[in-house]
Amino acid sequence: MLPTIREPTARGQSAHLRSLISHLGPDVTVVTWEWQEDVLRLPEPAASEVFVKKLKFVVSLTNHENDYQIEQALSAQEAARRLDIDLELLYAENDAIAQSQQLLTTIQSRSLPRPDGIIFEPAGGTALPQVAKAAAAAGIGWAVMNREADYLAELRQNFKVPLFTLTSNHEQIGRIQGEQIAALLPKGGSVLLVQGPAESLAAKQRTSGMYETKPVHVEVKSMKANWTEASAHKVVSSWLRLSTSQQMRLDVIAAHDDSMALGARKAFQEIGAAALREQYLTKPFLGIDGMPKTGQEYVRRGLLAATVVVPTNAGQAIEMMKHALQTGRMPEENTFTHARSFPSIEELAKKSSLKSKSAGA
Repeated sequence: MLPTIREPTARGQSAHLRSLISHLGPDVTVVTWEWQEDVLRLPEPAASEVFVKKLKFVVSLTNHENDYQIEQALSAQEAARRLDIDLELLYAENDAIAQSQQLLTTIQSRSLPRPDGIIFEPAGGTALPQVAKAAAAAGIGWAVMNREADYLAELRQNFKVPLFTLTSNHEQIGRIQGEQIAALLPKGGSVLLVQGPAESLAAKQRTSGMYETKPVHVEVKSMKANWTEASAHKVVSSWLRLSTSQQMRLDVIAAHDDSMALGARKAFQEIGAAALREQYLTKPFLGIDGMPKTGQEYVRRGLLAATVVVPTNAGQAIEMMKHALQTGRMPEENTFTHARSFPSIEELAKKSSLKSKSAGA
């Protein structure tokens, strides 16, 4: 609500000022004024008249197809509405260079107001240290989701803006998937693993964690996709056309996220030979992310045997950024969320044992 103009005693002065105001445009805020001894004096603002700048954040996500990224966007939008924050969503389409350019354009723009904070999930193998430095130098807070960033320690010493990471422990996620494999294949076997892209640190860490906990007598055949159902469908379909694929025994099909697990399953569904197709589709499929309406629902419907529930953190990152900006307190450099198996490892092992006994009978 804009304050009103208090009429001065001199009509000519009032008319002159109204004319001046009319030429300033609609974006100019006019405060209450009064003439005292031929001098224009502005009163101290009442508490209700104090202007509090509305914060603006940019959230940059890797793509808009992956179900986890979709939930990240929803989480960010819900938090922005609840906290009364202007939000701009950017999507890198799995291209680290494009993501870097998008964020630099945002930081360096002279035509648009700069955001107060940037929260992003890296699309490639780097957490964009140079872009982070540019943001900090411009007075913009910087938060990295689902990736640790070693460069933050130095930036936090040199800049006073909020600089932090909020991440899942990807090695722990991989260890949970390895435990799921152990529950399904206690006597050994073979796994087809659809990984994230080669440059993705999260994919590397998930693979490393899985190797820590899978049984030593379980063999792994791996191939790389790009965090989407379509990319996994393409890479698995190509592999199935090779004669060598028909010679490999598969006991479990695992993927680094639920969307890629569904893409792999779709590729097996398209096998022409009915007997071979049904043989593959009876195998357990494993995913990661475990969103309530996708991954967990896939498990309930029997499309996946299990998933790893990875909490979204975009909304939490927005809350942390706002709190830091308003209080001036720097968040912890690294904050971790906690993943879990769905269903539990014990329940998965029990189901697998019952299925094996039934098959043997």
